[in-house]
Amino acid sequence: MMPRTPRGSRLPALAAALLAGASLAAPAARAADPIKLGVLEDQSGDFAVATIGKVHGIQLAADEINAAGGIAGRKLELVIYDTQSDNTRYQEFMRRVLQRDKVNAVFAGFSSASREAYRPIVDQLDGFAFYNNQYEGGVCDGHMIVTGAVPEQQFSTLIPWMMEKFGKRVYTIAADYNFGQISAEWVRNIVKENGGEMVGEEFIPLGVSQFSQTIQNIQKAKPDILMTLLVGTAQASYYEQAAAANLKVPMGSSVNIGQGYEHKRFQPPSLANMYVTTNYIEEVDSPSSKAFLAKWKAKFPNEPYVNQEAENSYLAVYLYKQMVERANGSTKRADLRKVIAAGDVCVDAPEGKVCIDPKSQHASHTIYLAKVDEKHAISFPKTWDGIQPYWLGKAGCDLTKKDPMAQYTPSNPPKP
Repeated sequence: MMPRTPRGSRLPALAAALLAGASLAAPAARAADPIKLGVLEDQSGDFAVATIGKVHGIQLAADEINAAGGIAGRKLELVIYDTQSDNTRYQEFMRRVLQRDKVNAVFAGFSSASREAYRPIVDQLDGFAFYNNQYEGGVCDGHMIVTGAVPEQQFSTLIPWMMEKFGKRVYTIAADYNFGQISAEWVRNIVKENGGEMVGEEFIPLGVSQFSQTIQNIQKAKPDILMTLLVGTAQASYYEQAAAANLKVPMGSSVNIGQGYEHKRFQPPSLANMYVTTNYIEEVDSPSSKAFLAKWKAKFPNEPYVNQEAENSYLAVYLYKQMVERANGSTKRADLRKVIAAGDVCVDAPEGKVCIDPKSQHASHTIYLAKVDEKHAISFPKTWDGIQPYWLGKAGCDLTKKDPMAQYTPSNPPKP
């Protein structure tokens, strides 16, 4: 039947043909529209050293996927903003990419403070965000995918190993915000569970760069192990000051080396005898790591270091690709969560196989124990394969059944 105008008269033949053609062509045009990914990362400011590689990891993965035909026939288009290590910019740009740019997913955030600044906006606007950083754990939110490592992967491996090797008296120095506070709680609990003793704990404001009193406190306490959970440029001053004071307590960390490649940037031997659990650093000696580094160096020949967050961001794009393809090309959050709930979303990443836990929407990881020597060379005394992000699920977070959109801690677990 010929299309009719509101008055019921017949359309001119050409107009009717164009209208009919448009209606037939529309689905094909939509299929060819790019999938837009927002990228909100600190390309300047206090955290830029650790986060520029995250942007590059997403670019490398997007280029590879586009060269292979895209996702379900659609190319990836990146919408990138520099958040300048400023939490208010995370909020501003998160609203912009979701409301104005209308991206299909967002890859965002370095510090836990930045993640908690933008997460309510993602929830409010029904977005879908990937947080590709190691962190203090506990986020149970169906709008979030976490590809970074969490305490049960980093601390539950590192601390018992160090206590057995060096002794059970532990001192913690940590950045004074949610990352440091919650991570220190994890350290306390694991030390206690393994029969150890906390002999000191200090929380350092982010802007502090003088550590003489802290170093004196550590010397007086005489710990067997020093857990260092310091972040940012100012707090990095600790290590050279401690080395100058001849403080030689074995150090454990979940953030150093794997994020800020301090072993490359600092003068040896300021990081000697440091032990770090990380899911990837560029010294990982495996065929998949070497192949990944070769591709990376070819595209970014001036990159100073490929850290764990860069790899997390790279593999996150491939996880998203698999979700969309298995959802028959849909980018709707509800459809992607149905795919995740099946429990078998996995990719072969440079670190090894990585899978998404359906209860918490966090990633499993291979965990490498990295040791820094006097010359700042890296060796790997131990590797743990396929460590699951088990704590949230055991504590009561099950996103296949309920979405509380909350962050929990060991002392404040999910309610049954």
